Amino acid sequence: MDFFAYFKIWVLTLCLVFQSGYGFYLPGSYPHNYGIGDTLSVKVNSITSIETEIPFSYYSLPFCKPLEGVKDSAENLGEVLMGDRIENSPYKFKMHTNETDIFLCRTDPLSGDHFKLLKKRIDEMYQVNLILDNLPAIRYAKKESYFLRWTGYPLGIKVQDAYYVFNHLKFTVLVHKYEEANVARVMGTGDGSELIPTVGSGGSELPGYMVVGFEVVPCSVMHDAQSVKNLKPYEKYPSPIKCDPTSVAMLVKENEPIVFTYEVTFEESDIKWPSRWDAYLKMEGSKVHWFSILNSLMVITFLAGIVLVIFLRTVRRDLTRYEELDKEAQAQMNEELSGWKLVVGDVFRAPTNSGLLCVMVGDGVQILGMAVVTVMFAALGFMSPASRGTLIIGMLIFYMILGIAAGYVAVRLWRTIGCGDKKGWVSVSWKVACCFPGIAFFILTTLNFLLWGSHSTGAIPFSLFVVLIFMWFCISVPLTLVGGYFGAKAPHIEYPVRTNQIPREIPAQKYPSWLLVFGAGTLPFGTLFIELFFIMSSIWMGRVYYVFGFLLIVFILLVVVCAEVSLVLTYMHLCVEDWKWWWKSFFASGSVAIYIFLYSVNYLIFELKSLSGPVSEALYLGYSLLMALAIMFAMGSVGFLSSFWFVHYLFSSVKLD
Repeated sequence: MDFFAYFKIWVLTLCLVFQSGYGFYLPGSYPHNYGIGDTLSVKVNSITSIETEIPFSYYSLPFCKPLEGVKDSAENLGEVLMGDRIENSPYKFKMHTNETDIFLCRTDPLSGDHFKLLKKRIDEMYQVNLILDNLPAIRYAKKESYFLRWTGYPLGIKVQDAYYVFNHLKFTVLVHKYEEANVARVMGTGDGSELIPTVGSGGSELPGYMVVGFEVVPCSVMHDAQSVKNLKPYEKYPSPIKCDPTSVAMLVKENEPIVFTYEVTFEESDIKWPSRWDAYLKMEGSKVHWFSILNSLMVITFLAGIVLVIFLRTVRRDLTRYEELDKEAQAQMNEELSGWKLVVGDVFRAPTNSGLLCVMVGDGVQILGMAVVTVMFAALGFMSPASRGTLIIGMLIFYMILGIAAGYVAVRLWRTIGCGDKKGWVSVSWKVACCFPGIAFFILTTLNFLLWGSHSTGAIPFSLFVVLIFMWFCISVPLTLVGGYFGAKAPHIEYPVRTNQIPREIPAQKYPSWLLVFGAGTLPFGTLFIELFFIMSSIWMGRVYYVFGFLLIVFILLVVVCAEVSLVLTYMHLCVEDWKWWWKSFFASGSVAIYIFLYSVNYLIFELKSLSGPVSEALYLGYSLLMALAIMFAMGSVGFLSSFWFVHYLFSSVKLD
């Protein structure tokens, strides 16, 4: 295959990926305006539980199915990777039309398998997640003097060894009147809606309504299965239904059917459409979050300033004392050199496994760039919680594009260590393109087998695996090779001093240098651990994470502290005549990943006490390990590049014969 044929395939693949990423409607990007009587269709997402963290399909349980059959909603790549499976449901409303005692369906008698499965899911505290006009159903529970907010509602409840199912749902839809003339009206519902301009005089137009809230109250009501035997869906239940959330009545029994009903009430609200997500974002503990983050920022900024001032004063004093001497005194001082000046002939000696170091630094730059750009876009509001899956899509696209930076940095560093030798740059580029993605692919594949075995919707379909591999080798790898090509063409960095042929012996140290290196990760961890708690709660406790502005500030501060810690540790090692600073500068800041993983284990033990089953624990630890590795690569590259710049600057500032 010639170059032009390969280039055509690469361009076609790039177009297909961007089409898959942007070819879907982004939820929440524009308002839907409904007329009175227009049909509103509720959708269902995967059922989830903080007990297991394994999502399952809504229709894996004996629920009512829509008359037109179960259909998948339009999904993007990010939704599938997150385990979302959005499907249509039998729940249908008419805009601004209150309805009560609506019969939905009578299930078949519960088989032994369905009976056991339903009881198991109730024991595991699974939640049903409904969606109306892209708004998840929210449930309020009063505790003492304040309200608790939850998304979704529980399948059922266990009371004294008896299992009850919530078979009656009381919906409240908050709507906001929109009376602007000639407004574009939405015909249909959900993601497949069409915008049709209205015509006629503005005065005769009926008011339109936008959905700004979706609340649900689940009830367990004893229904007479025989009395609804001949009823059709959406007909009136024979007797009035009283929804009392404080009592339960519908007992789950084997070989007995379950009758499902619902009611819906529409209420006009002053909530504007852009503010309709506020109810989901105002989670409890927000004040603690803000003050804790502010306190952390102040302490770490003050501490980092002290470290920076002390460090600059120490280095500047050494340089000033040396530069003030005349030539004879310098020559005499060279004979009596001590500290970092003694390792002038070894400080730029190539480290062991230099190729691996170049690969890890390149991958770290790629991950760091992806994180910075993604968090910046999220802080600007382009990746809000209303746009499901866009965060994952953005991360994938930015990661692939930044393969150019990874290849460039790794190959240029490789040439610098090799004193300008271009040989082997293609191999280095390939290793950069396959190192971290290969590790991530191995971990995700292993976890995916566990999810496949559990029949979870969180399992990545095989077809999507093929797409991801296609993106990896047809987009990410070529872009990394392009970056490597430019890195090979760019001039390598010249060392300011020559390297001796015979390595200098490193004096015996009072304490192991690696102990200090791994202990250095505690300071960067101090900038992150408060924010880490909220991120972990968002991922594993089903809470919405939305303070990306604070995350951006904390992330920038983390990068600065990692650079400073690595600089200080490198200077300390050079002062004790330890010239093997290359790997130590990488792990001085990269060691923060160790503390993050240990914190994840602590979170599992003390915050996720209810997490049940080896599969759930393996998933948690697997994803935590992947996150820690990514942080190690990113922060390690920050530490190494800052230390490399410092050492180069330090030894180019003085002339030592």
